[in-house]
Amino acid sequence: MNDAQPKRAVVIGGGLAGITAALELADAGLDVTLVEGRPRLGGLAFSFRRGDLTVDNGQHVYLRCCTAYRWFLDRVGGAELAPVQAKLDVPVLDVAHPRGPRLGRLRRDALPVPLHLARSLATYPHLSLAERASVGRAALALKKLDPADPALDGVDFATWLGRHGQSDRTIEALWDLVGVATLNATAPHASLGLAAMVFKTGLLSEPGAADIGWARVPLGELHDTLARKALDSAGVRTETRTKAEAISRTGDGSWQVEVPGETLDAEVVVLAVPQRETYDLLPDGALEDPGKLLDIGTAPILNVHVVYDRKVLRQPFFAALGSPVQWVFDRTDSSGLRGHGQYLAVSQSAAEDEIDLPVAELRARYLPELEKLLPAARGAGILDFFVTRERTATFAPTPGVGRLRPSARTRADGLYLAGAWTATGWPATMESAVRSGFSAAGAALSTLGRPHVHPLQEAA
Repeated sequence: MNDAQPKRAVVIGGGLAGITAALELADAGLDVTLVEGRPRLGGLAFSFRRGDLTVDNGQHVYLRCCTAYRWFLDRVGGAELAPVQAKLDVPVLDVAHPRGPRLGRLRRDALPVPLHLARSLATYPHLSLAERASVGRAALALKKLDPADPALDGVDFATWLGRHGQSDRTIEALWDLVGVATLNATAPHASLGLAAMVFKTGLLSEPGAADIGWARVPLGELHDTLARKALDSAGVRTETRTKAEAISRTGDGSWQVEVPGETLDAEVVVLAVPQRETYDLLPDGALEDPGKLLDIGTAPILNVHVVYDRKVLRQPFFAALGSPVQWVFDRTDSSGLRGHGQYLAVSQSAAEDEIDLPVAELRARYLPELEKLLPAARGAGILDFFVTRERTATFAPTPGVGRLRPSARTRADGLYLAGAWTATGWPATMESAVRSGFSAAGAALSTLGRPHVHPLQEAA
């Protein structure tokens, strides 16, 4: 191949990891082809049509500390469509209190860490005075942990919380309230390393780190429509409905990717697909122990969607205690619902016990629970009720998972891995996916001897 010609790269997988890697490689001057088996980009953060509604498959949020995902939004021109709260403010409604439903809020002030949460914690009605004091002591101990310490990966978060004086109620009303949504696991099933990473970065790094952002438009507009435009502008050839069938090494050390009706030649290949699909495509010898990929478990997320004939919720979202309901979001505007109705999405993480229940059973369970939480829902008409299920929504953040997650580099020159499940240090979030794309592209460009500044260092 003539050295004057650009190096060729094939990115397999059109989720956030693959899109990020493709953009980074193309921006560095490579000739990039991205192939995705689905008819759309965005991976598991996507939208679909249901009648007149545009529905997200699940509710996705991010935090101000998610600098990589915020870079992604900027890069595709979607930052204004997914803004962040001015200040953290989470309504938390407990419907199991002996004296009736009780509303509390997790808010932050502009004070330095950890004082930014002190006033909110001091007045948090869902914990006793002693429990609130214990939270402060545990937070200070958590701040001293190094999430990258391999020893933390082998300990479950609940054990550590118990050792630091956290009651079952404190875990339910605070630690799991945040942890289940970010880790997709309850404290007994979450690695202390990943939990420490979440809480240190989100709550104990900067005052505004945990401010919440979410899309005010369908996710497909960000992760498919705008992402395609960005890829097109960068010169990436994007092929959807195109599933990679095999990867092989050529005699001159480059790569061939077999797709239906075509063979793609490349010097760089990025595998940005789930761990089981990666295992199936990996050439022999690419990883020392490829079987570890199959040991990385998965965890489901269930989303219950309800369209009421009237407005029943006046907040953009809230979290619930004393109820099977975890988090509820108002998706009326983003879905395109017209008229006087309201569309709510109930996001249920760590949903192993419910993921396969029939829709009728979920309806019988969740509609009465929503009526307990939202008095205005009592007597309201149900215009639509449906469920979306992601049985393998995330990798399971169980103790020991850290030693299973591979880095971006493989033992095969020119072949790299990306995906939220790789060794990013983050749990399975949109942030982790984008960071993995950075790592794969950065490793490839470094091997090629291309000057490359990490996007987050550049932004800083």
